Formats: sequence, C-alpha cells, structure tokens
Amino acid sequence: MVRNGLLVSLGNPKGHLITNEIYQNYRLEVEYRFSAVPGNCGVLIHASTPRALYSMFPQSLEVQMQHENAGDFWCIREDITVPDMEKRRGPKEKWGTGEGKERRILNLTDGSEKPAGEWNTMVIECLGNEVKVWVNDILVNHGTNCTASKGRIALQAEGAEVEFRKVVIGY
Repeated sequence: MVRNGLLVSLGNPKGHLITNEIYQNYRLEVEYRFSAVPGNCGVLIHASTPRALYSMFPQSLEVQMQHENAGDFWCIREDITVPDMEKRRGPKEKWGTGEGKERRILNLTDGSEKPAGEWNTMVIECLGNEVKVWVNDILVNHGTNCTASKGRIALQAEGAEVEFRKVVIGY
C-alpha cells in the first residue's frame, strides 16, 4: 500500500511485489526502514519461474534485508559463488538451491545497518553473472558465476512492516 508517499508492506500476508519487465546489467538503489519491530524482507533479483520455492518464492537470488543480516544472499533455485564459500555457506555437501538445503550465504560485514526506525540504503549492482551489494555505502557482498544474469525484480516481505521511500533502477 502507499502511506504518506511511501510504499509500505505490512508483512502479512507474506509475499512480493514484482516487476513486469525483465532487467539485465543494472544498478538498483533501495531506501528502506522497519517502521516498527524490525524483521525480514529482501530484494529478489533475476526472478523467473513463479512459486519455485515453498510454493511462494519465484526462482531468483535474494539479497536479504532482514534486520542485522542485510546483504546476505539466499539462493532460490539460482546459485552464486563467493570467496570463502564453505566458511560463509557451510559444508559443501549441504549446499543447494531448494528446500532443505544450505541456501544462505553470509555477507562480509557486521554493523553496516542503521538502528531500527532509521533509513538504510541498499545498492545492488548486477553486471553479467556478477552481483555486488552495498548497505549504507559499505560493500557487504560480492558474488560471481550467478546462474542467472537477467530477470524480474521483486520486493519481498515476510512478517514485518517495512517502508520504502526510494526504489530506482538504472543502467
């Protein structure tokens, strides 16, 4: 919904708002904050097949915005490679992109987010099969060999109210 000029997700029902257009080689800037109790949301990039995971999430790579975890990657039927994979994702034999697999890849930093209630800026740059993520001007993740290089973009929310005051896609 729109409230006071802001795009607002109430967090329930859980879901996502997705673009009609397919994007490739772009830079996305999102300003967001949790207006009440901080929780979970994210940006799904390179989104394609609907309801590919848990009958809800489209096939994509999630760039996490969950409070205190902004910039983590979550593999949703797509995959990506980062330095120190086993340290950041867990044992290789547990990796995967579907239900029951190690899909989370930890970001590079702690403390890049502002306190709950304050505005955060996330920049996601997608060039070819490479993805870079900054939170409040700090590089928090950088992956290569992404299994997708284009797709729709979705803002996703799970259970917490989040406000967006800027969502800009550029090339």
